[in-house]
Amino acid sequence: MNELSNHPRTVKLLRWGYRDYAPSWDEQEMLFKRVEEGKLLRRNGQTDQYPLNYLITVEHPPVYTLGKSANAANLIYPDQFYLERGAQLFKINRGGDVTFHGPGQLVVYPIFDLDQFFTDIHKYLRFLEEAVIRTLAEYGIMADRSPGETGVWIDPKGLQPRKICAMGVRAARWITMHGLALNVNTDLRWFDYIIPCGIRNKAVTSIKEELNREISLNEVEEKLLRHFQELFDFHWQG
Repeated sequence: MNELSNHPRTVKLLRWGYRDYAPSWDEQEMLFKRVEEGKLLRRNGQTDQYPLNYLITVEHPPVYTLGKSANAANLIYPDQFYLERGAQLFKINRGGDVTFHGPGQLVVYPIFDLDQFFTDIHKYLRFLEEAVIRTLAEYGIMADRSPGETGVWIDPKGLQPRKICAMGVRAARWITMHGLALNVNTDLRWFDYIIPCGIRNKAVTSIKEELNREISLNEVEEKLLRHFQELFDFHWQG
């Protein structure tokens, strides 16, 4: 069933909680098709309404995902090594290389019809980064971009560059899926088993690591959602 809105840039928030990766990916695909179908109805003059956009927040059990351009060598060990440690492996249809999702990490999947916002993938990625940078600033963490590398970093040009948020997206017909993974209280040892995003000689960090204390995932989520709304200038459904 298509979900439509009288107003462009209307976003439905879906909080999925703690959820396995496979059903989350399947439902992303379903929502992507729902937006696509709504867009086609409007384009064909069958409705004057806009397809509803979705913003998903989720926390996954341990899983490693490999994007379309991933180098298998960035999984340092054989597949069985990861499976024995309780992590799943998935080759998926986003951009980017290998990354980790797991407990204590805030994952956000925007399924946006960019025709309602702006048709510029570069700008879209920069907005994702900016939402995270503004969120981290509220905790006194000064984060930035690293030239030529998507995501959010601490001290990217200094002596101890470390990545705190990974990003990998897919866009087709100007509809997005997949998104970002912000390390909040994540166990960083999981990253020791891969070359994260194919980037060598740079560390991975988390909010907990930077502040030396645990932070409420829900609290970070609320701050990040507020910055998403400010940057993308949308209306929440209802």
